[in-house]
Amino acid sequence: MADFERFSVITCPACGHRERERMPVDACQFYYDCKGCGQMLRPEAGDCCVYCSFGTAKCPPIQMGEGCCDTKV
Repeated sequence: MADFERFSVITCPACGHRERERMPVDACQFYYDCKGCGQMLRPEAGDCCVYCSFGTAKCPPIQMGEGCCDTKV
């Protein structure tokens, strides 16, 4: 198995709150509730998850070159 970053810091675009989170290894996270203001974050167009949109590291499936999670069957 390839080595990948397991943690990412998500930054809320609404309030700027930053939170370090452990990313799921085998799935994408489509929703994230900001712990600062409560806004529900969703991936931006073209991204598969909130980590790819708002995190300091892309999600593990993308890091490992497996592509977007929703393409897995």
